[in-house]
Amino acid sequence: MEARRRLAVLSSHLRSITASTNSPKSYVLAANCASCSDVGKGTEEKNCVFCKIIRGEAKTSKLYEDDICLCILDTNPLTHGHSLIIPKCHFSSLDATPPSVVGAMCSKVPLIGNAVLKATGCDSFNLLVNNGAAAGQVIFHVSLL
Repeated sequence: MEARRRLAVLSSHLRSITASTNSPKSYVLAANCASCSDVGKGTEEKNCVFCKIIRGEAKTSKLYEDDICLCILDTNPLTHGHSLIIPKCHFSSLDATPPSVVGAMCSKVPLIGNAVLKATGCDSFNLLVNNGAAAGQVIFHVSLL
């Protein structure tokens, strides 16, 4: 029950992610990206847990969503409010991610960071990118932690 309350408080500090009934589901919008299309999609993208979340095939707690990125609560949080900002297109590492997508993800940090601080009562947060196996990356779909 405590987890639901924290999610409700955190979500109240972010913009609504509900789509109108006339608009397509937001994960369909990511199909405009070449790396999100089914053409040439490799096993990595088909089996990627973040891609499954984006396609609506896996459940998650969404905090924020737009045409380029999605912010979710981590299913195995290291701290209260541990969230992930992921692009809706599959990029295995930060260096493989176009600068415009990195910029879009980073531009959400103040909004999401402030919401996490308000919801958790903390006064600071960390921002991390585990880029590569040696750096601790376990899901090879870029994310801001």
